[in-house]
Amino acid sequence: MPNIPFLKKDDALPDGVTRPTWVVLDLSGAYPERQPGNPVQALLNRAETLEALAGRIEKLKGAGWLHGVLVRFGEFTAAPAAAHAIRGLLRELAADKRVVAYVPQLNMVTLMAASGAREVVAPESAEVNLNGFGLESTFLGEFLKKRGIEFENLRIREYKAALTRFSQDHMDDHNREQLQAYLSGLEAAWAADLAEARGVSPEQAAAWLDADLTSAQGAQAAGLIDRVAYEDELIGPASRPFAAVVDWLTPGKQGGKKGRVAVVPLIGTIITGKSRNNPVPLPLLGGPMAGSETVVAALKRAKDDKTTKAIVLYVNSGGGSALASDLIWREVATSEKPVVVVMGEYAASGGYYVAAHAKKIVASPYTLTGSIGVVSGKPILEEFNRRHGLNPERVGRDRALMFSAARRYSDEEREHMQKGILEVYDRFTGRVAEGRGLTRERVNELGRGRIWSGHDALERGLVDELGDLRTGLARARELAGLPEDAPAWNVTPKGHGPLPEFAQEAARAAQLSLWPFGAERVLTWFDQDIKVR
Repeated sequence: MPNIPFLKKDDALPDGVTRPTWVVLDLSGAYPERQPGNPVQALLNRAETLEALAGRIEKLKGAGWLHGVLVRFGEFTAAPAAAHAIRGLLRELAADKRVVAYVPQLNMVTLMAASGAREVVAPESAEVNLNGFGLESTFLGEFLKKRGIEFENLRIREYKAALTRFSQDHMDDHNREQLQAYLSGLEAAWAADLAEARGVSPEQAAAWLDADLTSAQGAQAAGLIDRVAYEDELIGPASRPFAAVVDWLTPGKQGGKKGRVAVVPLIGTIITGKSRNNPVPLPLLGGPMAGSETVVAALKRAKDDKTTKAIVLYVNSGGGSALASDLIWREVATSEKPVVVVMGEYAASGGYYVAAHAKKIVASPYTLTGSIGVVSGKPILEEFNRRHGLNPERVGRDRALMFSAARRYSDEEREHMQKGILEVYDRFTGRVAEGRGLTRERVNELGRGRIWSGHDALERGLVDELGDLRTGLARARELAGLPEDAPAWNVTPKGHGPLPEFAQEAARAAQLSLWPFGAERVLTWFDQDIKVR
């Protein structure tokens, strides 16, 4: 890579130039795709989003007076899928401007995002943590059993790992196999991204993970970065922070005379009813919950809007209720307007179910998807009750109380539940087979509860293309025959005003629920909190 001189501290603005030639763009935080549709939630959520970052970069690209952008990475906590999207944004900017990334922490995710810049610089004291991807999951089966609590777990099929954290005391071989394959897929995608950016082979990029790099100088010698320097050696009087140049930036182009694209978010565990937040502080039990009523209403509004010519359904969900997933799927499948599904960090189980009949499915290479399977279960408090002197008494039909935690399923009840989840699995695989143009036998081979990375899902025909929300919007515009600059709008269903919903969530906060699905017991859910490190 050519050694292009950087700005010096004594650089001054050229004679007659009244605007800075460099802008400093700060990147920090997790970068969710977009702000919540609820205005009150959006007000409370002050995090920077990919949507906002894309708007900033679009404005910087249109600034003819701008020579370069210094992208300064701070406390960057984005997931791999978000980091990959940022990499794409920086690559687009680097096609028009000189882009330099300043990276004090050289780790897997930050380097991936920074690789979109033409030049990557780190200080001498940079922390270097290039150890590949790994994850850790704690199994509670033995812990719960010692306290008199057990868990019945009925699942289809062998790779469906939902609820095993509660029913088992260790990770089974099938779960370990699929998680290792997923992590290997992430590392292969990372090596491909870095290889393309640094002009080396994927094999050489993968070798960096075993190179025992511990310093910025070592990273430079290996070819991971271009220069070791401090920030003050890179910028000078000719630079300004982004906030100081907003008024000089040209507004982004806005089309829309011929139509627009609707964006409907589906974020969090899928449930029946309205979207809400569950305040339970447990992984994948607490947090945002995508209600089928809310998502369906938003899709209907997009369908009914005369100016909307195509719909993008943005999915970041590990699934949930089988019923709710099917209701959302139906709205997608019956849409006369083309629907493009864009997958975020997760689009697994019910999160894949809803996508099955979309015209196009776009995933990040780092998306966790698939998990085509079904699960049901319940906690068993029989021993817990005995130890603590609790004595539940029954009146009426036993079948009416089959979901009670006071006892196990009877053989007849277990057979009844297994019949029901098998029917849901058959329906699930049928939806996927029809929507993706595959045989049921092939879907069953790909299903059985197994997860796939976005890259592996593309190879197997479960998704159509690798990309992000911008890719999905581009495909939606193409399908609808819209111009490239046709605008997108965020859909919230009519009658779902911010204040009533916000007030309801405040009331729900006092009603903690460890089972977020109400009376529903059949789930298309991937419940593991996969946070790669």
